Amino acid sequence: MKVKLLAHTPEPEKLVAAAAKNCYSSTDVDSVLDGLTEEKIQSFVHMLSEIGHESPIEHVSFTFAIEGVSRSLLAQITRHRMASFSVQSQRYVRERGFEYVVPPEIDKIPAAREQFIRAMEDDQRTYEALTAALMEGYVEELLAQGVPEKQARRQAEKHAIEDARYVLPNACATRIVMTANARSLKNFFKLRCCNRAQWEIRALAEEMYRLVYAVAPTLFAHCGPACVDGACTEGKMSCGKAAAVRAHYQKLRETAGL
Repeated sequence: MKVKLLAHTPEPEKLVAAAAKNCYSSTDVDSVLDGLTEEKIQSFVHMLSEIGHESPIEHVSFTFAIEGVSRSLLAQITRHRMASFSVQSQRYVRERGFEYVVPPEIDKIPAAREQFIRAMEDDQRTYEALTAALMEGYVEELLAQGVPEKQARRQAEKHAIEDARYVLPNACATRIVMTANARSLKNFFKLRCCNRAQWEIRALAEEMYRLVYAVAPTLFAHCGPACVDGACTEGKMSCGKAAAVRAHYQKLRETAGL
């Protein structure tokens, strides 16, 4: 897995403070940014967190490039509707020797790993065989229609991989560009940084959190799973490791940006 913060709103905490200032003062638009010292910016951001007024933080956004993650993760992360996604297409990109993600629990058991890799290799062979069979049929149809051979093969491959992709596994790796505002990210971190989240999306959420915390530490000071700054919200499904989770996130914050 590789995660990179491609872009973010310039001076995100200052913009959040300006939005908050607009809500709580009679300042006009020409002076909404005036007088926002670092101290006042932190004061506004802390106040918003304490009173639960989160709409001002929607004005700042962060864009990530994500690669080496599975289609299984893709199905989970796109359930977070308050974000924008651009995903590598399996309709237009042929999966020649596709990369895949091996779950750690499978990777640590040699017999399980061997069986998993064998399944991936079988999927690749099936995909290639199905692509070839579909292409042959499509090429014949296009040639019969008078399409030049080179053009026919190019069109046939596109049609073929569009249907052949149905045999590709959830483990198949993909790339994503994702943009979300700070409020949506805070909710994402609360849900997906939790120990009860699936391992892959939890690892992604932690890395995304590390990247945004380095840029806006005051804004994201109280992020992570619910137990980091309060009580666990998982009830009887709790992992029971709140103290260890708090220590982990304290260390993560201390090392963010290094």
